Amino acid sequence: MYKRGKKEDADSEAQKAASVSHSADRLAAPARRKGALNSVWVLTLSLVILCVAMCASVNGQALQVESGINLTPSAQTANEISPAGGDLSVSPSAGTHAGRTEPNSLASRPAETPLTSLPSMARAGVDVDKTLPLTLNEAVRLALENNNDIDVARQVVGLAESSLRSLQGVYEPVFRATPEFRSSTSPQESSLGGSDKSGSVVQTDFQLNQSIVKRFSRGGGQYEFFLNNNRRTTNAIYNQLNPVYSSALGVTFTQPLLRDRSIDSTRRLIQIQRKRLEQSDADFRRETIEVIADVQSAYWELVFALRNQQHRIANLNLARENLRRVEASILSGAHAPLERTEVETELYNRQAEALLASQNVSVAENNLKQLLLRDSSDPQWSAQVLPIDEPTFDTEPVNLKAALEAAHENRAELNRLRVDEQINDIDLRFFQNQTRPRVDLQASFSTIGLAGSPVSGVSASGTQLNTQSTPQNLVGGYGQMLRNMFGFGARSVAIGVTIEFPLRNKTAEADLAGARIERARIDASVRSVKQSIDVQVRNAVQAVETTRQRVLTARSARQSAEAQLEAERKLYQVGRSTMFLLFQRENQFTATRNLELRAQVDYNKAMVSLQRATSTTLSAYNVVIQARNTAP
Repeated sequence: MYKRGKKEDADSEAQKAASVSHSADRLAAPARRKGALNSVWVLTLSLVILCVAMCASVNGQALQVESGINLTPSAQTANEISPAGGDLSVSPSAGTHAGRTEPNSLASRPAETPLTSLPSMARAGVDVDKTLPLTLNEAVRLALENNNDIDVARQVVGLAESSLRSLQGVYEPVFRATPEFRSSTSPQESSLGGSDKSGSVVQTDFQLNQSIVKRFSRGGGQYEFFLNNNRRTTNAIYNQLNPVYSSALGVTFTQPLLRDRSIDSTRRLIQIQRKRLEQSDADFRRETIEVIADVQSAYWELVFALRNQQHRIANLNLARENLRRVEASILSGAHAPLERTEVETELYNRQAEALLASQNVSVAENNLKQLLLRDSSDPQWSAQVLPIDEPTFDTEPVNLKAALEAAHENRAELNRLRVDEQINDIDLRFFQNQTRPRVDLQASFSTIGLAGSPVSGVSASGTQLNTQSTPQNLVGGYGQMLRNMFGFGARSVAIGVTIEFPLRNKTAEADLAGARIERARIDASVRSVKQSIDVQVRNAVQAVETTRQRVLTARSARQSAEAQLEAERKLYQVGRSTMFLLFQRENQFTATRNLELRAQVDYNKAMVSLQRATSTTLSAYNVVIQARNTAP
């Protein structure tokens, strides 16, 4: 150990060369003693120094036998950190240093000790031989393909689209057919009923009624085409045709003139569902932005965790090298054996920091994999993710005004509220329309056909029936009936109006008042959300600016710490520093490296938050979301 004093004019040339990076109080030579020591004190001091040197020599040899550590001094080993702060790879081999076997180790000593080998950095469930190099763009692509939250949002959009198609199905044509067979026997109390000697009339009908109904998507009207067919057989003696075929072909049309003409309940639901589908698209975009932002943050956290692990291992390697140097110094008698415990304590502390850094790598990697992989059976869970991209940095500040404009244009919350306003407009139009009276125009047109086989025989009174009196155009089968029907000889036309209005329309008036109150609520929500978005954007811009300045500050701190470490090494080499101070400089340098890296990662995460606040994440990664077609 060396005692430091103020700088004197009589410093040696070696002391001047070692004083480049330190202040005057640390580079000065010991002060001259102001009085001449008497001979007794000089002799006593000499004897004490001689005894200490002899003890150190004996203890150093004993320590060499116990540890078996290579005591050959080495200026720098392969795993030592460079002053420039370069990242180093770690050799997994144990019992060797930089791939070399220790030449002075004893055969009786175990090959490895906690101080001569790196701690195990194996991580649970990770195969070091299986790697997954990954850029940030590739990570985003995997998330868009496999992320479960995006898949859930996609299914929600599909459900909204199915609901819209279900409502639109009301306007599809509907074909209806009603076949029916009917047989009846009716007793007759008078011969005028047409019964025969049995006193009853037996009548059998087979009907097939068909129709096509179609509602209009505009105007609120509907039409119905119908074709009714009937075949009847009877024993009534007054029928000139038996069997007889009859049909009616026509169309009916209904058109609202006031209520339900511009909008009705069905069209209201369809229009609202279209807006809900737009909202589900907006929600899907928002969920996609959230997932991409989470992927970005997790990616940069993994970058930091891996780099932090490298820094901790490099710092651990420095302590290992310092232990080798101390062992060599103890053997030569330059240091006391007690100094070895100081190095061991620091070495164990740095091992604990390296192990904790390895755990943080696993946590960051698992968080990223959860966003990228579809399920836990994916084989990529056992792969070691290796981020390729480095944190970016831009010295230019962010334009707050442009960020606010982008947020007002792109934020999904505002888009959702705009859609709520449009839905409220639909409700206002509908409930306003429902306050009107109902006036419906109804019109119908039909043509009728009839034909059958003439009946020959005798009536119940014994009178011969004259079949020649049957019109010839009615004689025939189903074909003749169709010719008669399309000849429009028998037809029917009807036009009418249905008028309906409640004496007091409280229901419609209450619904209209509720829609107006809802509009006031939406307006207040828009103001609140805009203010909240402005706060988020302002905070995000401030975070970017703060982290930008932190990067610059941390970079300067790291450069200063690097210079201090280099100067401390030189002082230690010439005996003007202690191991304690050297450890402080090394730890300070590692801390400043991590602070710079943390600031760079925080800057990139702040940019992620800014993209999220302005909803520009999709455009930043050229992600295009195809909107659903809501046309009927």
